[in-house]
Amino acid sequence: MPAKLEGRKMILDERKIIASICRESFFEFVKEFWPVIVAEPLDLNWHLEFLCRELQTVAERVFHNETRKYDLIVNIPPGMSKSTIVSQLFPAWVWTRLPSARFICVSYAATIAVKDSLKTRDLVESEPYKTCFPGLELREDVNTKGLFENSHKGFRLAAGVLGAITGRHGHFLLVDDPLNPEQAYSEAELKTVNRWMRTTLPSRRMPKHVAPIILIQQRLSIMDPTGEMVARYAKKPGSLRHICLPGELTEDVSPPEIRKNYVNGLLDPRRLSREVLDGLKGELGLYGYTSQILQSPVPSEGGMFEVKKLNIAQEAPRIVRRCRSWDKAATEGGGKYSTGIEIGMDEQNRTWILNMERGQWSVTKRERVMRETAERDGLAVPILIEIEPGSGGKESGETSVRNLRGFRVLLIRPTGEKETRAYGLASQVGAGNVFVLNRGWTEDFVEELRYFPNGKFSDQVDAASQGFNYLAKKRSKVGGLW
Repeated sequence: MPAKLEGRKMILDERKIIASICRESFFEFVKEFWPVIVAEPLDLNWHLEFLCRELQTVAERVFHNETRKYDLIVNIPPGMSKSTIVSQLFPAWVWTRLPSARFICVSYAATIAVKDSLKTRDLVESEPYKTCFPGLELREDVNTKGLFENSHKGFRLAAGVLGAITGRHGHFLLVDDPLNPEQAYSEAELKTVNRWMRTTLPSRRMPKHVAPIILIQQRLSIMDPTGEMVARYAKKPGSLRHICLPGELTEDVSPPEIRKNYVNGLLDPRRLSREVLDGLKGELGLYGYTSQILQSPVPSEGGMFEVKKLNIAQEAPRIVRRCRSWDKAATEGGGKYSTGIEIGMDEQNRTWILNMERGQWSVTKRERVMRETAERDGLAVPILIEIEPGSGGKESGETSVRNLRGFRVLLIRPTGEKETRAYGLASQVGAGNVFVLNRGWTEDFVEELRYFPNGKFSDQVDAASQGFNYLAKKRSKVGGLW
């Protein structure tokens, strides 16, 4: 055999061996094809092999058309190659085993999803990939940035959350960071994304009993898609595998057996060294660091409210000024709470949380409770009621004013973000100047402060902040007291 042909045969034989190894191991595939789409050399850390193994475990059941054991969530800090592994390399590897596999790949923005799509397409169309896996070609008539199909009817569709995926079904539903950090501070954005994840995405499974949802994200809020899925799947034990890889060793590392892989308490001493982490603490702030790096959206030291500095008391001293502050809702048995907090100032200008009326009431019951509470408080206690913008809020406020005739009622139109309105009260908590009576409602109140502004509810914080801000602006002319 001529030397040239013999050399070509050796290359082809070598490629066959590489192809065989890569088909059997996603991690080996990643190591082999990383340079094809990533300019920087592969920086191997234990979490990469672990992540590849977890993804392959899920994929093997799809290859054999077996009923899925669970959906998969992976929480990991940014900059740890998660998108390269999950959104870019994983679909290309699956096609080496199941060329007909269909992928729906979602991110918080269509532009981000398309960027990952292009990387997968570049890989599949590369010479090394074609040499190792001949016979898998992309169709010329279905080959766009956001959607391309191969010669075996497998496809990869890229979309932003809430984007058009109607009419498409996938063997794999990949969700890579469905929220960006800015969206996480919007309750409306959180609800919209969670609703889409809960109602739209699962209906795209094919087959329904086989196709997994794989969510990989940095944590941003206690009720982000991870938090919502964990709470929802809790009703079906074993139906969700939740992997958590914080940048530092914490109690949240999951599964617990991988704690031993952390080196000097670090997930990745090269990417996330102590020096890098210290810099991120300054750049991201307390919320950002604990959420995005530690994967714990509630800071262990307390968030906006340093709850460890709250004073819990059995009885209050002489209160020289007080008010009853209401944050209203109108859903019976579910949804948001209506909350009326009695808040006061003592002779030393310290703030006291004195009483709480809270429930998920209908409009009729809410108004009855508000009237009964006002009668107990007495005529000397002004009543503050927050009203929402628009005609509905105005009418709701007028209804309460009529219901509370004979009492001093102030309708307050809130301005600015909830966090801004809570700054004054939060600063007093941090200074150790806020006292809370130890009653049946105390624990719930403290927990809401701990989670704010990322918690599920904010009615108690809203009502307390409103009452504090009112009292703080109304100084008594007697002795300079509040």
